[in-house]
Amino acid sequence: MAFIRDPREERTGYQESSFPAESYDNMCDFIMVYGVDSTICERIRWYQDHGYIVHTMVGIAWGSYLDYLDGEWDGINHWDEAQVERSGKQLLHHPKMPYMVPTVSFANYLTEKLKLVVDAGVEAIHVEEPEFWDRAGYSEAFKREYKMFYREDWVAPHESVDAKYKCSKLKAYLYTRTIDRVSADLKEYAKLKYNRDLRFYVPTHSLINYTMWKMVSPEGKLADLPYVDGCIAQVWTGTSRVKNWFDGEIKERTFETAYLEYGVMQELVKGTGRKMWFLHDPIEDNPGFDWEDYRRNYICTVVASLMHPKVNTYEICPWPNRIFEDEYPKDSPDKERIPEDYRTILNNTFNTLGTLELGESSGLRVGVLTGDCQLYQRDYPDSCFPEEDEQFDPSLKDFASIVKNVLFTGKAKTDKVRLQFASSYVFPGFFSLALPLLKYGVPVRPVLLDNARRYAGYLNDYDVLILSYEFMKPEYPDINATLAEWVKQGGTVIYVGDGWDPFNNITSWWTGKYKNPAQHLFEMLGIEPKKEKEIFKCLKGTAAVWNHDPCKICYSKENADEFREFFLDVIGDKKNEVEFKNNFVVERDPYIVAAVMDESIDDKPVSVKGSFVDMFSPAFDLVEEVTLYPNDRCMLLDLSKVKDELAILGTSVRVFSLERDGDRIVLEFYGAGELKANVRIKVPFEVSTAAVDGEKVSCVYDEKSKTALVSFDSVAKRRKLVLT
Repeated sequence: MAFIRDPREERTGYQESSFPAESYDNMCDFIMVYGVDSTICERIRWYQDHGYIVHTMVGIAWGSYLDYLDGEWDGINHWDEAQVERSGKQLLHHPKMPYMVPTVSFANYLTEKLKLVVDAGVEAIHVEEPEFWDRAGYSEAFKREYKMFYREDWVAPHESVDAKYKCSKLKAYLYTRTIDRVSADLKEYAKLKYNRDLRFYVPTHSLINYTMWKMVSPEGKLADLPYVDGCIAQVWTGTSRVKNWFDGEIKERTFETAYLEYGVMQELVKGTGRKMWFLHDPIEDNPGFDWEDYRRNYICTVVASLMHPKVNTYEICPWPNRIFEDEYPKDSPDKERIPEDYRTILNNTFNTLGTLELGESSGLRVGVLTGDCQLYQRDYPDSCFPEEDEQFDPSLKDFASIVKNVLFTGKAKTDKVRLQFASSYVFPGFFSLALPLLKYGVPVRPVLLDNARRYAGYLNDYDVLILSYEFMKPEYPDINATLAEWVKQGGTVIYVGDGWDPFNNITSWWTGKYKNPAQHLFEMLGIEPKKEKEIFKCLKGTAAVWNHDPCKICYSKENADEFREFFLDVIGDKKNEVEFKNNFVVERDPYIVAAVMDESIDDKPVSVKGSFVDMFSPAFDLVEEVTLYPNDRCMLLDLSKVKDELAILGTSVRVFSLERDGDRIVLEFYGAGELKANVRIKVPFEVSTAAVDGEKVSCVYDEKSKTALVSFDSVAKRRKLVLT
């Protein structure tokens, strides 16, 4: 429980584009100074002088790059490198800020631009959000790249499944190439000029979110880049509140979606020694919500991230200026700055996140296979639809009605609606396989398909894997060979799919011999499925096949029940390791993190009894029992796990030292301004008074827990607290 720790561990940090206000100068470990402009060196120097470890972050798909676009950098106009959709419209992040086709020229420009921050002494560089829109691929620059890469003329992605798939693979390659070039060049520059080991990171949305939002990005492929030192998992309310479909209802499921997003992100670095920070955002990009909404969803994402004990480093927030300085809801006459208690809870959480240690998962290890390849088939080209059919705009109301009345009743135009449902932003193929188990308390985790061929023994971390090639296609046949060998050595695979997906017809390694890649997998397993549902023994393991469209599982509770029943039938004796329940309770000593879900096996509350500190309360309340109902979550410090007589149990401020000096306890700290700060300390003797820099402050001693709660107004400077 490292409330006092070396900032070189870089457990907590945030990104900021301006000079800090006292309201968020909270002395986290590191700062990612954002954007390369005329103030960058001054901003870097300010944070260095104030004791922060300093990184720099820029966008790699978009940014303030007008000097490049307008030709000031090299005398060439580069606006043809903006991403362009089918209509000819440029795709813009902001006015005059297009999403880029990352050419070699652009990589060279970005490298030169970032040498400035290397010269200023930053320790790491982050290039965030390598994003290529699925609907893009029509710019002149992209056509040139297509011709060079494939050695053939560009074919519009809407013309065929082959063209669509090839364009998407090229999009991923272009950002992979750019990150590789920029990272290698800048690391060499830092080493040669300063003999400094520069670190290089890629903050990126999750594979799940990019699939839902229909963006192509090199997710798993980042593992193949030798100069990349890790990632930031850009998961927050804005990504996790995107609606999905489960039990026949489309709605926000922030906790569950965040759980899956963080889960797939940890796979990017697992077993590599690279760094991963999990991001949380106390608000989000949409300024239209109120503080209650932001707070509720923030807790959802924090708790979801803590359910993954293989990661214990965090970006505590992006853009703290907009959290602690702005007013919300933005366009409401009732807009207001952050409530006092939420401000305190956030600072409490920021400091608590720095104390998490790594841990292990328990129970049956269940995974749902995913992969970068699912990004390559997010929309179906015109050739998949009859000419007389018009595509509809899948708004929530109309989309739900069409699917309900057509897709699942077998009426006219079923194929059309099935295609649009499968490619819709709700991403039903994946969530249909994950949510029925997750909602029933099975800690199912996304597993990266391509890692099976990257790392020997990668699949050995799992007992059961669920797979469908309806929403993705394996890029290499040895993936199937590895899966089959894993099964024969004792693993269990459950395959769900009916081979209907038009992308089975792309030109690929299975072309000519197999109708789809699943047939090759079955051959590797030595099985010949002929019935709707079959279970096979494969040496020491089990392979099961359900000849069924996975998307349909999400449409009703009955469908989800059928999937769960099949799951239990397949795992056989292993079912004793599965308990269907409506909650997750995870111990990460000395903490207990718990969540109770709705839409589960029942709506019974869950009670946790003992002697605890409530880490999500402003004053670190002492509690002996916490009862959680569906959609409740908590983080508790178990006092029985704290063995030291003198220890910090919770704090709103960054603590540098804590010592006993005779009959006094002395604590040095730094906290953000405008903050009602609380510090709860376990003490070896009764204390009755507290003073900060000689000024008396509130101190309440609790005999039963042997703790003192000290409360005071924080200001942004180093101070001393004395308890007597």
